[in-house]
Amino acid sequence: MNEKLYKAMNASAISSLVLGICVLTTGVASGVLLIINGARLLKHKSLILL
Repeated sequence: MNEKLYKAMNASAISSLVLGICVLTTGVASGVLLIINGARLLKHKSLILL
């Protein structure tokens, strides 16, 4: 009985870790893209305000 519980907890921990890493990388990638797009808008600020 304890072995089944251990395996279930281990699988849950591994899946949570993988999901956390995926969320972290997605967040970092989104942040970088937002910063790049903001820099582009600031670069062309004079064209936008015409």
